Amino acid sequence: MSNSLMDAMSNSMIGMKAQSRRLEVVSENLSNADTPGYKRKLLSFTSALSAASTPSGEIEARISLDRRAGERQYNPSHPMADADGFVTMSNVSFVTELADMREANRSYEANLNSFKQALTMYKSLIELLR
Repeated sequence: MSNSLMDAMSNSMIGMKAQSRRLEVVSENLSNADTPGYKRKLLSFTSALSAASTPSGEIEARISLDRRAGERQYNPSHPMADADGFVTMSNVSFVTELADMREANRSYEANLNSFKQALTMYKSLIELLR
């Protein structure tokens, strides 16, 4: 297989893995949206150039926590209530998470289409060489 076709397929696979990881983080955020005190997880990747050149072919992803404060609700009977009777809820926004999920899904599909195109080109090359 030519190097450029291998690179295209490899880069597409790396992109699909990255978007899969992004979808995992979004689903963790959505599943914990009602958990008091939960901090939204943010996923950041290394630059595409340095990530594609790593020997393992993996993208390095770093997870950090969103520093925004969650909404405070008055509920003095809640076990996590502070001295004033307020509970700090999670800082997860369903609208933001759904937008991130849609973007990751579209990016995954774009990488999948690139992979399929490179595979089709590879198959055509094999047919020509026969």
